[in-house]
Amino acid sequence: MSHDEILRPDAYAPEVGVLLSMMEDCRARTLREVERIDPSMIDAPTPWSGNTIGSLLYHIGAIELDWLYSDIMQRDFPEEAWAWFPHDVREEDGRLTPAIGETVDRHLERLAWVRARTRGELRTLSTADLMAIRSEGDDSSMTIEWILHHLLQHEAEHRGQLAEIRTALAS
Repeated sequence: MSHDEILRPDAYAPEVGVLLSMMEDCRARTLREVERIDPSMIDAPTPWSGNTIGSLLYHIGAIELDWLYSDIMQRDFPEEAWAWFPHDVREEDGRLTPAIGETVDRHLERLAWVRARTRGELRTLSTADLMAIRSEGDDSSMTIEWILHHLLQHEAEHRGQLAEIRTALAS
């Protein structure tokens, strides 16, 4: 994809395809950041953050999977998800669960597995489906369109954290 173009994949409803194209651009940027990471940094914490690069990559994938199935599709995770995500995304105190001892390749495979699920499930949505309301508790509701926007924002913010950690560990 060029930097001045948003793709509209044929297999998707037009507006769904546009959002997926944006998600794919966001992921490509994350993957470029990961390419800059020395593999020895994957589990190294920084003094100012309890998170590691590996924990953030695990978290990005887990959150995409959760929003996809719990909120967008409103059904249980596929059974194979538990092999990719054996741990809760957060500890009891609210901190991200450390994802320690996995290679960069394993983290990238996990992200690719989740994105393949996302592509497949989004293929089933119509443009009208994007406006479907999803509730989160008594006080909050959102559309599927907003959820996809939120996933973009979520990954972009964590990509910034990945870059910060990489920079701090390299110095």
